[in-house]
Amino acid sequence: MKILVDADSCPKEARELIIRRAASLGIQAIFAANRPIPGVESSGMVMEICPPLDGAADSRIAELAQSGDVAVSRDVPLAHRLVEKGVTVINDRGRVYTKENINELLSLRNFTVALAENNMGIERTANYSKKDLKSFADSLDRVLTKMIRSRDTCSASV
Repeated sequence: MKILVDADSCPKEARELIIRRAASLGIQAIFAANRPIPGVESSGMVMEICPPLDGAADSRIAELAQSGDVAVSRDVPLAHRLVEKGVTVINDRGRVYTKENINELLSLRNFTVALAENNMGIERTANYSKKDLKSFADSLDRVLTKMIRSRDTCSASV
């Protein structure tokens, strides 16, 4: 199991939390972005610098992702690709993308993009708050705990 992070849009506070959790659990975290991201120099952390092309970091994350991994991204099309591969995906505000909700969320995202393309866009999401970070931390802890228990149960039965 590893944690894959769409680091271009991930808030600093969320990145720092991921680094702390990954280090404390001995899980590798891979941060993919089109530029170096400060603070990703810790042991066990990997910074994947991707070409400055649209979607390059997303493609790299999808390439590295395997069933049983955890990914952090607010990019719904990327989340859709990852969920289809059996990856658990959460966004930086704590929403967990699942097989049950991803198609609806992708449709909503596409509708919102279409509105924006026709100059009828809606308000953007507010700044990242302490409440957002708390929600993300709670979701990340739940997801990691569940996956570690599942992994330990599988290896104990072998």
